[in-house]
Amino acid sequence: MRFNFSILTAFLLITLVACFAANGQQAKNVTQEFEEQHIAIEQWHFSLSAGAGVVTNPLRGGDNIPLVLIPQVAFYGQHWFFDNGRLGYSFIQSQKHNLNLVSELNAESRFFIDWHPTNIFTLQTSALNSQLVQQQSTSSPKNININDIEKRHIALDAGIAYHYVDDANVFSIQALHDVTSVYNGLRGALQWQYHAEVGKLKIKPTLGINYKSAELNDYFYGLKADETKLGKIDVGSSWQPYAKIDARWPLSKVNSLRFHLAYYNYSAMDGSPLFEHAYSMTAFIGLDHTF
Repeated sequence: MRFNFSILTAFLLITLVACFAANGQQAKNVTQEFEEQHIAIEQWHFSLSAGAGVVTNPLRGGDNIPLVLIPQVAFYGQHWFFDNGRLGYSFIQSQKHNLNLVSELNAESRFFIDWHPTNIFTLQTSALNSQLVQQQSTSSPKNININDIEKRHIALDAGIAYHYVDDANVFSIQALHDVTSVYNGLRGALQWQYHAEVGKLKIKPTLGINYKSAELNDYFYGLKADETKLGKIDVGSSWQPYAKIDARWPLSKVNSLRFHLAYYNYSAMDGSPLFEHAYSMTAFIGLDHTF
């Protein structure tokens, strides 16, 4: 498995600096932070981020996804909740433990579909005319353009998500399975997130690793026998690290400046000829308004 160490190291340094800086002051308790944001149950919560950003597409022939307006929509009931495209039911809710049944669209197909639903809530992701791209593509047998293969379909995943809150640290684990029989596989994730304040600046660094089954990777990033002269190509399962940092500087009770940067490593997929880059980056800066 190959990693882009320069980018990953930069994210680790950013995360460590944020944590050490926050430890120099008083880190905020996550539950207390939610209370101060007046997140109430039985009502909708809306916010909108407007600015400039991009999600880079690591696939050959794929267009980068521009980020201009990014809505955030949430509703929390006594047990049911909707949070930026994730629908769930809470079995256990306490200050330290949270166990949920969740469902959400699988995000892998966003690289194949320009207007993928998960791109709407990307902080939680100008396409060229497809005919023009196909005319300009000159794929070799070892470099396959995504415009020359069958479209990958959107899948709905469902499963269990558990969160453990320890003061300013949130540790999460989840396991989801395709319930729409699109790829008939599963995916999981381990994640650590830190909630802190440095002066007025609110920072949330995140480190995690995704597990993707062979069925998932083979469907989205493998190739069928009739899609390439090389014959059928399987990718196999993978562990893929990621790092994110989200920062907000409040301007008023409802407005804040927002900065988001994320790195997702795809070097474990180097057996697939679809990949032009071994990583995907998300970057955004703009103004966030809460309604």
